[in-house]
Order: sequence, then structure tokens, then C-alpha cells
Amino acid sequence: MSGNEEEGLDAAESEVDPEPTGESGAEPEPDPDTDVAEADDEEQTPDAESGEEEAAEEAAEAEAEEDPRLDEDVMPDDEADLLIPVEDYLAAGVHIGTQQKTKDMERFIHRVRTDGLYVLDVSMTDQRIRTAADFLGDYNPEQILVASSRQYGRFPAEQFADAIGARARTGRFIPGTLTNPDYEGYIEPDVVVVTDPIGDSQAVKEAITVGIPVIAMCDSNNQTSNVDLVVPTNNKGRKALSVVYWLLANETLDRRGAEPAYALEDFESEL
Repeated sequence: MSGNEEEGLDAAESEVDPEPTGESGAEPEPDPDTDVAEADDEEQTPDAESGEEEAAEEAAEAEAEEDPRLDEDVMPDDEADLLIPVEDYLAAGVHIGTQQKTKDMERFIHRVRTDGLYVLDVSMTDQRIRTAADFLGDYNPEQILVASSRQYGRFPAEQFADAIGARARTGRFIPGTLTNPDYEGYIEPDVVVVTDPIGDSQAVKEAITVGIPVIAMCDSNNQTSNVDLVVPTNNKGRKALSVVYWLLANETLDRRGAEPAYALEDFESEL
């Protein structure tokens, strides 16, 4: 995709986030003899936080999901026309960010709560789901790849892929999937959707290496330099991911002229 800020999905609203510079995403071509053999030694490590910090943030978000009382103020325009009632976004905790924020995600943050959690602007989440659907609607379904390593993202990602006819790679992303033609599981999608640029860093890096656009669910602590289209959302919560993938599936089907026939329950994984 072009790095020109005046080009893309909707230049006026910067719907395509800044194109990554070559040095941030490239990595050496994987060796076909070591890709799978070394898989267990190449667990994706977070590039912005330790495992303990991530676990603590997930616990904080889970607790916040159970207590939405602090979160009535989740967007600047109370009269915004949303895909679902704002109360449904609240109930799912879509707006709940982490206790960290990056400069990249600052524009998607509405405020900070008294407990230190950042609140994502729900109206921007809603808007970006529509934009992502517009984008995906132009692609052959089989050429869309959905990747999700997060526990709570795997089931809704698989349901999303099944609903729109895309392919899914959930769990650990095998190195060389997008870059090594000698690997048995090698594929050549036209666009990649990921649940979290941190947890799905291998998929993002390989997509950037071969020039495939990336749509990513991004929380307040994510870097977005390697992401072409950000969908700001709580990307760690079970309910939040179910809602976002559900809406994205139905909106994508709508863009194709198909009847959106999926209920939220179809995307909710069991605890």
C-alpha cells in the first residue's frame, strides 16, 4: 500500500494509518529446514510489555468489564449513530483500554478513568469497523487471512473467517507461513486481519515483508507503525472481541450484498 498520506481508504480521515518504514517490519527470510523444527523455540514475545504486565492488564480489564459504572462517558458525541446501542458496547467492555497508552493510539483515546485505565472512543471503534468492512468487501473472501494468537480471540476470529469465507490461522503463527514457499502451510493472501499486533507480531512482520496490508484490532498500548488500518478496541477481553468480530462479519457481508445472518451468540466463546 502506498505511504502517501493523501492516498488510501479515506485520506481525508486518515483511515489508512502510516505506512511502515522498511526497517521496522522486515526480517530475514525463514529457512525452510528450521521454520517448523524451531517453532517451539520461537514463541512470539510481546514487543512492548512483559508477560506479567500483560497478565495484570488483562486482569484489570476483566474486572472493569464486570463493573461498567465508571464508563458512561465513552465518546465525545452522545448522539452518534452507532451500529449497536452504546450500552451494548459498554456491556462488552469494547471501550476498556489498558493502563498504558502509546503515541500512536492517543487519537483513539477519549479519556482516562480514575483507576488509570484508558477509555477508547467507541464512536471511532464503530467508524473503523465500517471502514474495515468497506475494505474487506473488495477482496476475494478466500484471499483474506485472519490470525489470532490470543486465547479469547481465537474462537471469534475463526467464526469471522467462517462467516465471510476467509481463512484463519489461530494459535501460534508458524514462521514462514507468508514468506517461505517451501513450507507446506505457505499461503499468499491479499490482506491480513489480526487480533493484536503484539501477540500476532509474527503474522504482522511477515505481511509487511511481502507487502500485504494489515487490519488490526488495537488497544491503547499498541504500536501501529506496521498496521494499515487500526480498529481501536479492547483486544484482550472475551466479550469485546466477540462483539467486534461479530459486527465486522455482518458489515462485511452487507458490503457484498449478502444478508447478515449471524447473532452475537454465534461469536461468543465459552469461558
